[in-house]
Amino acid sequence: MGIVDRQGKPARRDPPRFRVAASGNVFSRGRRMAEQATQQPSDSYVQSFARGLSVIRAFGPDRSQMTLSEVAAVTGLTRAGARRILLTLEHLGYVTVEDRKFALTPRILELGYAYLSGTPLWNLALPYMEEVAEQTRESCSVSVLEGADIVYILRLSTHKVMTINLAVGSRLPAWVTSMGRVLLAGLPAAELDRVLAMSQIQAYTKDTVTDIGALKAILAGVRADGYACVAQELEPGLQSVAVPIVDRSGRVIAAMNVSGHANRFSREEMLATFLPPLRHAADQINHALLRR
Repeated sequence: MGIVDRQGKPARRDPPRFRVAASGNVFSRGRRMAEQATQQPSDSYVQSFARGLSVIRAFGPDRSQMTLSEVAAVTGLTRAGARRILLTLEHLGYVTVEDRKFALTPRILELGYAYLSGTPLWNLALPYMEEVAEQTRESCSVSVLEGADIVYILRLSTHKVMTINLAVGSRLPAWVTSMGRVLLAGLPAAELDRVLAMSQIQAYTKDTVTDIGALKAILAGVRADGYACVAQELEPGLQSVAVPIVDRSGRVIAAMNVSGHANRFSREEMLATFLPPLRHAADQINHALLRR
């Protein structure tokens, strides 16, 4: 029997909205906790270290400060366990506490910078992204695939087109984004099946493609065309076009996109305006990677 309201009428179900969780992840905390629960201490898995990382990831835009009880609730740890980790992080300079509320310190940026500074794309792509942003007057981003999500590693934002703030480190579901589809299209068939199986596929808008067969057909088209265009599947009004960035062997290692609002561009206009400078920039980046 369906859900009804107080008047006995069928309750209206609004389409689910994606959110950037405190850690910047667009997936439920329940899934993270379930994944952690399946891991047991072993020679190849240090549970205490994993718990420490879960505490760090618990902080984010909507949880910049938390009490001990809040940290324990978000991470699924006991208060005693959360307290030991927080005090250790405070001793190391990654966490500060004031009025019983814990917050990350700027020193935490060392962890992310270690990855970015060692990524050739971080230095090579930026000048070409600036050219794309200047030509299109729209936001330009580069992301990589991590699990079932894309992770932003570079972003030049001109104006806001989404209800959330995207920045370096933000995550979005790969299957429903233009950069994600470019990255998924570059995977071997078995790996693609594995990633889609772990994805939380649901309808974010009336235009979201949720059928696995239809998604695979779209990805085959992306592979053949060399670009992906997604219009209003993740959020109403949001559309973007993305192209691949490849390594020496031709393997897709990242994706670059331009995003704009559907009120300003039709799909055809977006492809005609944004795709040529995107492809040119990607070619330049690919050649720069070859010269390294």
